[in-house]
Amino acid sequence: MSNATQQPFKRVWFITGASRGFGALIAAAAIADGNAVVATGRNAAAIAERLGASPALLTVALDVTNEAQAKAAVEAAVERFGRIDVLINNAGYGLLAAVEESGDADVRRIFDTNVFGLLSVTRAVLPVMRKQRSGHVINISSIVGYQAFAGVGVYSATKFAVEGITEALHAELKPLGIHASLIEPGFFRTDFLDASSLAVGKEIIDDYAETSGKLRHAAIELNHNQPGDPKKLATAVIALVDAPTPPLRLPLGTDTLKAIADKNAFVTNETQTWATVSRSTDFPA
Repeated sequence: MSNATQQPFKRVWFITGASRGFGALIAAAAIADGNAVVATGRNAAAIAERLGASPALLTVALDVTNEAQAKAAVEAAVERFGRIDVLINNAGYGLLAAVEESGDADVRRIFDTNVFGLLSVTRAVLPVMRKQRSGHVINISSIVGYQAFAGVGVYSATKFAVEGITEALHAELKPLGIHASLIEPGFFRTDFLDASSLAVGKEIIDDYAETSGKLRHAAIELNHNQPGDPKKLATAVIALVDAPTPPLRLPLGTDTLKAIADKNAFVTNETQTWATVSRSTDFPA
């Protein structure tokens, strides 16, 4: 029998990676906005200590790479609050290395968390939302999920995957009354460039000193000096959820807006340059 809380919460949010960074800030902002939050992470005690006790908060231990844990966390959420209205797939980490410098174990580990973990949690939550015929799946992408940079190719690949998954979800879920959105943050002043969130390739190849090597050094200087304000990002997420017609993509930060404009201009120019060759591959009309 369900012990679902009957308090009049605005919505019920389910957030992964909620112990620090964006996840913790979004959780706090959602609670302050009158929502209930199921805050998940590998260390539930750390989440409770960070966010404090509240009838609007349920903390659940969740390693997103463990599908059984994902299903159990969703069951706990429904048992406590009766529904899930918003899923924030935030758990993930970065890998700083040229593609050739990225070892097989590191590549598989980051895909397990950033892509397969996101899929496991999404598959666990969607039956609840489909039954409700309502909900909003929000996947945290990145500036490099739209335009890849030298030195983060594998991390970019995981976020490109998230972008493709979310575009498909947007089409698949819309007829069911469920929204799907991407958040594309630029460089925000969190601990993402710390060792706790960013793995660095063990192999360094001198030939990449002017590309990925430059990014290694730039990351040290940029750490905790990023232009984006993470508290403002959390506020923007509240606005996204409240929007009657939420967008598929929400770029956050002027650096992301520039990266998108640059990528779009590059693709347009290159497509036009090679249009004759592109058209030549069709059968004759």
